[in-house]
Amino acid sequence: MRCLIISDGHGNLEMLDKLDEEFKKADCVLFGGDFAKFGETETGLPFLQCLCKKHERIFAVLGNCDEEDFIEQLENSDISVVNSIVYSEGLAFIGSSGGSKFTGTTPFEREDSDLAYDLHLALEKQDEDWSNLVAIMHNPPKDTKCDTISGGIHVGSPSLREWIENVKPLLVVTGHIHESRGIDKIGETVVVNPGALCEGNYAVSEIIRDGEAWKVTNTELKAL
Repeated sequence: MRCLIISDGHGNLEMLDKLDEEFKKADCVLFGGDFAKFGETETGLPFLQCLCKKHERIFAVLGNCDEEDFIEQLENSDISVVNSIVYSEGLAFIGSSGGSKFTGTTPFEREDSDLAYDLHLALEKQDEDWSNLVAIMHNPPKDTKCDTISGGIHVGSPSLREWIENVKPLLVVTGHIHESRGIDKIGETVVVNPGALCEGNYAVSEIIRDGEAWKVTNTELKAL
């Protein structure tokens, strides 16, 4: 399965259109949140509508620049994986919305424990083998290449990292920290921050099934 990984679109429809060839090649699209431009939440809906026209299989969460009740638009479009587990083609998808409390200037900043609570269903099924699980979380987990701001400071979520260590999903898609696009691992879990699509950044990940096991065979950071 070829996964097109994008995040932080911030209302930029032009960048979505530039990805048309990648949309055609992708088996699914994973979107890490921030439909809306900073301070202009009304730009979220046109971006969502444009995105939904690009592919028939999209899995998405909200970002900190999106209003909390915008989740209704994602649910109406049948692309939300927030606070739920969605199964498709043998894989399972789960998601966490919003960002950690920081400046207080964006509409969806949350307590750290709330970010992890969105993913509670996987923890409740402790006997489940989650080696087929793809988690999409706007806020990155702490202490990876994907959560570093200038000065080398890690600003990711401790609770999300703890969740990853406990559940051990196959793949984690994140975003939020534009300057920290990267690929890393927590244990055997691949963590990807594709960078901000509004700046022309995205990623592609290949997932295969080898017998009973799922594997991420290749992940690349790309730019338009």
